[in-house]
Amino acid sequence: MKIEKTHIPGLVIIQPQVFADDRGFFMESYNENRYFENEVLPHFVQDNISKSCYGTVRGLHYQLAPFAQSKLVQVIEGKVLDVAVDLRIKSPTFGQSFSIELSAKNKTQFFIPQGFAHGFSVLSETAIFMYKCDNYYNREAERGLAYNDTQLNIDWKIPQDKIIISQKDGILPTLREAEYNFV
Repeated sequence: MKIEKTHIPGLVIIQPQVFADDRGFFMESYNENRYFENEVLPHFVQDNISKSCYGTVRGLHYQLAPFAQSKLVQVIEGKVLDVAVDLRIKSPTFGQSFSIELSAKNKTQFFIPQGFAHGFSVLSETAIFMYKCDNYYNREAERGLAYNDTQLNIDWKIPQDKIIISQKDGILPTLREAEYNFV
């Protein structure tokens, strides 16, 4: 497995080892010992899977501490643009975003620690997105940021007239208006 750190401390790109032949491929998608050896340290307690159509933007979501979640994300089918926004108040990269294309083809994983808002846009006809979390979902702690916040200036790689968002995501606050409590 190959680990690449990003310019935002804590965000890690992971390229698992893939064994491919004429029959298809095999890869170990998660091995706690290997991830711990490479300083991807959370103990994951919940797996989630979503399926979405082209143009869907999900996010930007997070949970307030002490219910915050680290996530290890990957795409099982299709292609997405995955985005993380640093919400750690004292971080030198507070308010900055990082995006990466994840796909079934590249098999890349992305680790997002607690203290980040997270979202993705679907770039293929459909996408199946899977993520591991190190804390359970807590409705009362759930928060989010507007996907189209001009301060964040995220290019979701989808024409504006093709973006599909949920009603809930359509009313999320901007970074300036949002509640967050990450140090």
